[in-house]
Amino acid sequence: MAVPKYYEMYRAFLESLADRQIHGVKEIKHKVINIFGLSEADVAEMLPSGKQRLFDNRIGWCRTYLKKANLITSPARAQFLITERGLNLLSQNIPINNDTLMQFPEFVNFTRGESTAASQRSISVEEKNDECTPQEILEQSFKELNDALANELLAEILNMDPYKFEKLVVDLLIKMGYGKLQYDSKVTRKSADEGIDGIVTADKLGFDSIYIQAKRYKDTSIGRPEIQKFVGALAGQGAQKGIFLTTSRFTKEAEEFAEKNLSYKIVLINGQRLSDLMIEYGLGVSEEFVYRVKKIDSDYFAED
Repeated sequence: MAVPKYYEMYRAFLESLADRQIHGVKEIKHKVINIFGLSEADVAEMLPSGKQRLFDNRIGWCRTYLKKANLITSPARAQFLITERGLNLLSQNIPINNDTLMQFPEFVNFTRGESTAASQRSISVEEKNDECTPQEILEQSFKELNDALANELLAEILNMDPYKFEKLVVDLLIKMGYGKLQYDSKVTRKSADEGIDGIVTADKLGFDSIYIQAKRYKDTSIGRPEIQKFVGALAGQGAQKGIFLTTSRFTKEAEEFAEKNLSYKIVLINGQRLSDLMIEYGLGVSEEFVYRVKKIDSDYFAED
């Protein structure tokens, strides 16, 4: 039979976790293949690009959407566990598709874009086909792929060792063109960091040190008191420039304090911006596909 669409795999994926045990991705794939009775030829079918198996691509998106609906969790890399919400949905004798998942606010936020205003909803498949140009469809799909990748990056970061996270932040700033302190990036030691997690210079020649604070939170927002403490840490170092990064978000009061504090230049980077920068500068990600869109070369066909 043909490889099921990603949303057609939702129930099979949940059924593979119905025993409430943690299962690896390979084991889950095997169970889903058996549920649908897919042949070796079915599973071996490739995407038009020839770079990835169609089954792997679709079950990957199935997994992403189930996670965003909080129907499954990932306690460790490539390991999955069904949630109480997932068990409850599985017990209902109803179709499980994207319309079903829209009852969950987490999935709605994800499909609409967590960093956009509520009024800016994502374009549905039907709208893409009926109202958008091929270029618009391509660009919207590109955005959706990057949004999903950004969420996966944040999940990986939250599982990192704290010191490795601090090094990741410094590595990112180096990739962005900031200089290395004394020809090497620097992550401060916990015993003497005095509220500073890293230091880079404003340029590659080493002028003007910039101090870094990095907080790896999942849900806790960074408030004004944390920014005030960071300003105090800068003052203790005799510095005036700092970057405060977090995997979560900043409160409005924290953002206003950073903007209005003219004595210190504080840049705030939340989790969404952090993952976007990692994608933009190629840190922790690798290139999978390249699609070249070409157009007519008018100069070649122009009459002499």
